[in-house]
Amino acid sequence: VAPLQNAYAGDLIPSLGSANHAPNSFADLAEQLLPSVVNISSTQKVNLPKDMQEMPHFPPGSPFEDFLDEFMKNNGEGGVPFAPPASLGSGFVLDAKNGYIITNNHVVKDADEVRVTFHDDSTVEAQIIGRDEKIDLAVLKIDPKGHKLKDVKFGNSDKMRVGDWIIAIGNPFGLGGSVTAGIVSAQQRDIQAGPYDDFIQTDASINRGNSGGPMFNLQGEVIGINTAIFSPSGGSVGIGFAIPSNLAKPVIEQLVNFGHTRRGWLGLRIQTVTPEIAESLGLPAGSQGALVASITKTGPAEKAGLQSGDVILDFDGKPINAMRQLPRAVAETPIGKKTDMGFWRDGKKMSTSVVVGELEKAEKDGLVASEAKKESKSSGQGTSIDSIGVSLSVITPQDREDYSIPEDVEGVLVTDVSAGSEAAEKGLSVGDAVVEVNQQPVKDPSDVSKAVDRARKSDRSSVLLLVNRGGDVRFVALRLGKK
Repeated sequence: VAPLQNAYAGDLIPSLGSANHAPNSFADLAEQLLPSVVNISSTQKVNLPKDMQEMPHFPPGSPFEDFLDEFMKNNGEGGVPFAPPASLGSGFVLDAKNGYIITNNHVVKDADEVRVTFHDDSTVEAQIIGRDEKIDLAVLKIDPKGHKLKDVKFGNSDKMRVGDWIIAIGNPFGLGGSVTAGIVSAQQRDIQAGPYDDFIQTDASINRGNSGGPMFNLQGEVIGINTAIFSPSGGSVGIGFAIPSNLAKPVIEQLVNFGHTRRGWLGLRIQTVTPEIAESLGLPAGSQGALVASITKTGPAEKAGLQSGDVILDFDGKPINAMRQLPRAVAETPIGKKTDMGFWRDGKKMSTSVVVGELEKAEKDGLVASEAKKESKSSGQGTSIDSIGVSLSVITPQDREDYSIPEDVEGVLVTDVSAGSEAAEKGLSVGDAVVEVNQQPVKDPSDVSKAVDRARKSDRSSVLLLVNRGGDVRFVALRLGKK
């Protein structure tokens, strides 16, 4: 992928202080950066209801003419019910020569018209080049002719440390260019906004309208894109979040070059390795990784020989210390690259090579598993396994229909979950199918009882269940209660 024109170049701004000490003033830095920050407004066209589009036309002087004019005035033409939805946000110029501007996806999502207002109050129409909902980024393009655009460059967000000074510039509440200062409060925050959450947290005032605006270090480099706030009141409470520049840069390059993202894909579903799961699998103390819950048929992971129950420990030479690190590592890997991967299976570390596929193509082909869930019906019948807090029974044809259990899934049905049990706390529910216990298939409740007894005799404190819910599978580790 070719780098953006001027994406990493721009006027160097002298440091106003070391990363550990605040400057006497942010004024010089703000003065040089403000022209690169823009205000963004977007509107959606609203179609009148069909019955209003088909309103009859009356001849001039008709007694119905005044009535119709008053009705349209109050309900259609300029009336509140049909005011076009509008959105206000911020952005920044990344490439002055080609007119590329960066903002958040949610600022321009579903927009029919996008306008960019510069620091000198001039306003131009903008075109949406590409959007990415997973990271919440969008690239806009304007005609740079006749405008003295000033761009900024990206910095290295990985070099930022908790406590480093930053400044944020944006358009809070539509007020126009506003500058706030603060520090990096935390890094690698997961706020459940998407599959690649890795936010920088700051105490600089971030409010509505700041979305899409830049977060700068003291060298005037963009190290984050302000995206979200935590606020019960809707205003700043000192907890704002920004997309790190190192996460944003490859996505922006793809949007500019292709109009959409091209992320790597392995074809597997993963989950966190909890201490109970680690103990069940015999992982060394302190080991982390990503537990493979299921694998897409014909996907790259299956072709590489991975299996459900494997724990991925490293990918492309990088250790996987937490489950959420793997999706980002895979997404940023070039499509078609043959990549080495280490994993844990049967009590030992193994390795394989995988050819990375394309996520967007897999989504288009319907290969990415959905997470649909079906409402459970409680029957309260079955064999009770008190040590893990569930009751189980064999799976009948009616059960398969009621709970959307695929025909090729073998196991036992959860018919009851004890209130207050660990099984309940970890989300097991009536209608789940237990496919394996300690990585051994089960077809009858007695198989589960025997597996629990074997775990006790081996002095294990927990058992590992593979659970299928409507075709979606995951591992659940349950501590063994008193016999």
